[in-house]
This record gives sequence, structure tokens and C-alpha cells, in this order.
Amino acid sequence: MNLVTTVLNVTAPVFLLASIGFVWVRRGLPYDVGFVTRLAMTLGVPCLIFTALMRTEIAPAALTAVSLAALAAYGAVTLLMAGLVWAAGLELRTYLAPLIFGNTGNLGLPLALFAFGDEGLGYAVVIFAIMAIYSFTAGIWLVAGGGSVLRVLREPVVAATLLGALFLWRGWRTPDFVTNTLDLIGQLAIPLMLVTLGVAIARLQPESLGRPALFSALKLAGCTAAAVATGRLFALEPVAFAVLVLQISTPVAVTSYLIAAKYGADADAVAGLVVLSTLMSVVTLPLTLAFLI
Repeated sequence: MNLVTTVLNVTAPVFLLASIGFVWVRRGLPYDVGFVTRLAMTLGVPCLIFTALMRTEIAPAALTAVSLAALAAYGAVTLLMAGLVWAAGLELRTYLAPLIFGNTGNLGLPLALFAFGDEGLGYAVVIFAIMAIYSFTAGIWLVAGGGSVLRVLREPVVAATLLGALFLWRGWRTPDFVTNTLDLIGQLAIPLMLVTLGVAIARLQPESLGRPALFSALKLAGCTAAAVATGRLFALEPVAFAVLVLQISTPVAVTSYLIAAKYGADADAVAGLVVLSTLMSVVTLPLTLAFLI
């Protein structure tokens, strides 16, 4: 019973906040997803990442280990999902990127924080940053046929991660008034991302459910297996291992739909993956947390 209560305490706030966004849109109230997403990703998330890294008590060696494990996990996931897309005869530019990249921001960060505290958040932001760099380069290249390294360097999330890592390595701290300001801004990130996730899910209308349900389940199985294998291979300590599995196994990110729509891939197919994988996560994420906790 204690395990059930713990898992419920971790997952319920996440899905309740997302449901606020869902109900908000269903009631016909306006919500500017573009503005809110830009606010969260330009200010909220970078401040959250920077302060989390600056304050973390995690040894640099442990962060290095989880970074290498995340790179290996995404490499394994890429190979698995590429094989799946090829075997199923699906269009590579539509299906491969969504099957690789999970919702490590909207879902992964809050779940890691609620489940494993500041230590879990420290690991989660590193994995999130690796995913962001990968998706802004290889991910966009897969969908659009071209990516830019300079685009990655201009992303506030990447800059905040590098700066936070520098402060962590050097043991530096910002003045209290600066830290308090960054804290307040960073506190915007998680609620905004979760409410926006609910809004996005409410607005997506997939044309079919059968294929998205099948490939969402296969994505979950493949990503979880890859994360568990690489976590064991790199002998990660328990919290780092749990966060790696949690982050890699998150459902398809809403940004995958936005990128597909922008670059002319089959956005309706990606919408189905986003909706079905997110709905599945209502059941699968609590089960994953129960296993990890």
C-alpha cells in the first residue's frame, strides 16, 4: 500500500496539471501554445536547469556516467526504432524521430523531481539536454533533410546546461539575489509545460488509433529495454539508473508533431503517436515508477 501511495503522489500532480490544460481547451478558452512554450523554453526551463546543476551535490563523475549511458541508450533506441520502421515499411521521415524522442521535458523533468528530489532532477536535466541536442540536429535532419549545429548552440536550454555544468565543476555560486530570481523564473517551467501538454493533447485529432497504439507500445518496450540494458552496462547507481529508464521511456513528445507539421511530414500520423503514447503513459509510467522505486 505504501508503494501505491508513493507512486500516486508522484504521478497524480503530473496528470492533474495536464488535465487542467485539457479541460481548459475543451471549454473553448483561449490558450496561446506558441507563446507559453516559448516562455517556458526560453526562460523557465533554462533557469530550472541552471539552478539545478549549480546546486546539485552529485559528483561530476556520476553525471559523466549518466551522460555516457544516455548517449548509449539513445544510440540503441535509434537502431531499434530504425529497424522497426524499416521492417514495417513506414516512411522514415515521419515515424523515426517520434519513435526515438520522448517527452523528457514536459513529463520526464517533473516526474524525476517528484520521485527522486533534487538529485533526480540533476540527472534528468542532463538527459533532457542530450535529447534536446540530438533532436535539434539529427531529429530535424531526419524530418526536414537538414540540421544545423549553430541552431543547437543558440538554444537557451543548451546554453543553460553548459553554464550550469561549468558552475558545478568549478563550485561557483551566483549571489543570493540572483539565485532567488532564477528560482522564481524556474518555478514557471514545470506547471507551464504540464498544462501546455494537456492543451496540445486536447487539440490533436488523430485520424486512426490502431497503428499508433501498436507503435506506441513497441516504442515503450524498445526504449525501456535499451535504457535498462545501458544503465546496467554502465553500472549506474540506483537513482541515476531510475532516472535514465524514466526519461528514455517517456511517451512521444508534442514537439515531434510540431516539427512534422513544419517540415511537411505526415503530421496526422505523428499526432496519433503523441495522443496514444501519452494516454498509455497514464498506466505505464506509474508501473515503471513502481518498478524503479
